[in-house]
Amino acid sequence: MFLRLWIAVLVIYPTNQAVIALTFSNYILQPLFPTCFPPEKGLSLLAAVCLLLLTWVNCASVRWATRVQDIFTAGKLLALVLIIIMGVVQICKGEYYWLEPVNAFEPFQKYDVGQIALAFLQGSFAYGGWNFLNYVTEELVDPYVNLPRAIFISIPLVTFVYVFANIAYVTAMSPQELLASNAVAVTFGEKLLGVMSWIMPISVALSTFGGVNGSLFTSSRLFFAGAREGHLPSLLAMIHVKRCTPIPALLFTCLSTLVMLCTSDMYTLINYVGFINYLFYGVTVAGQIVLRIKQPDIHRPIKISLVWPVIYLLFWAFLLIFSLYSEPLVCGTGLAIMLTGVPVYFLGVYWDNKPQCFNTFVGMSAICITGVMVLLPSPRTQGHYAIVFCYCKHKYI
Repeated sequence: MFLRLWIAVLVIYPTNQAVIALTFSNYILQPLFPTCFPPEKGLSLLAAVCLLLLTWVNCASVRWATRVQDIFTAGKLLALVLIIIMGVVQICKGEYYWLEPVNAFEPFQKYDVGQIALAFLQGSFAYGGWNFLNYVTEELVDPYVNLPRAIFISIPLVTFVYVFANIAYVTAMSPQELLASNAVAVTFGEKLLGVMSWIMPISVALSTFGGVNGSLFTSSRLFFAGAREGHLPSLLAMIHVKRCTPIPALLFTCLSTLVMLCTSDMYTLINYVGFINYLFYGVTVAGQIVLRIKQPDIHRPIKISLVWPVIYLLFWAFLLIFSLYSEPLVCGTGLAIMLTGVPVYFLGVYWDNKPQCFNTFVGMSAICITGVMVLLPSPRTQGHYAIVFCYCKHKYI
C-alpha cells in the first residue's frame, strides 16, 4: 500500500498531469506553428501556466473545481461528437479505404510482441481515468449506489466515443499521417473543416484543460488520504478551515508536476507511468481474488464476478512482461524508483517515536504555506486529536 502511494507521489500523478498539460499547450500552440513543431520551452511554459491556474482554482473552492470539470467535460464530448459526425459523413461518401480489413491490418513494420504491448500501454493511457472516482468517495452522495452507476455509465460511453473518434480519424488520414502529426485533431480539422479548422485545436485544448483539473482534484485527495493514515507527512492532511480544500496536497502535486514538465517527450512519460500503473493495478486486482477466497463471508457493499479480475490479470501479465522486454531501461527505472520507498517507509512510517523537532517543523511549515488550516483526525489515532493551526503574527494561538 505504501509503495503504491510512494510511486504515485513521485511518478504516476505528476507524470499523468504533465502529459495532459503538455497536450493542452501543444494544441494551443500548434496553429501558430503550422509548418513545424512548437518549441519545447513554449510547450512547457504554457503547460506550467495551465497547471498553476487550475491549482489556484482547486485551492479556492471545491465548487469552482467541479464546475470547471463539468463545463470542460461537456466541451470535450461536444468536440468528440463533432469528430465522429465528420467521420460518419466521410464513410457515407465512400472514404473508408483504411477501414477495409485488407488495408486496416497491413503491417508497416515487422510484428514485434514487445511493440504491441507498448502500443496497448500507450493506447490505454486515454482510458486511465476509470479509477479516479474511487479517490473522492468521501465526497460522493450515497457512494455504494452512485460509484458503480457512474462507472457502468462512464466506461462504455468513453470506450464508444474514443473508438469511433479514432475510426473517424482514419477516414481522412492514413496511418503514416497519424504518426507524423503532433496534433492529430488539428490535422483532421484542416483536412475536413477548411476555414473552420480552428474549432479543433480549441475544442481539444478545452478538453485537456478539464483533464488537468480532474487529475489535480483526484490526486490531491489521494495524497490527503495517505497523509491522514500516517503514510505521508501530516502537512498534506491539512485542509483550509473555511474553504475545505486540501491546499498543501494541491500545492505538493502542483510542484511535483512542474518538475515533470522539464521534459516535453510525452511518449516517454506515457511509457514510464503506464508500466508502473499497471504493475499496481494487477497487484490490487490479484488481492481482490485472494480476499474473495480467504475471506468469502466479509461484508462487500460492491461485488462483481471473479471472471472479470481473472481476465484482467491475463491481459495484465501480457502487458507487463512484454513491455519490460521491449523497454527494459524505462521499466527498470520505474521499479528502482518504487524500491526507494522501502527505506522511506521504515524511517517515516514504521518509526513511531520521531523527535518533537520534526513535528514542530511540519507544523510551522503548514502555517507558513497555508495560513488557516485544520488537520483532520486520523483513524490511526482513533480520533484523539484534531489540531487546529491559526496564523496570527507568526505565533500559535
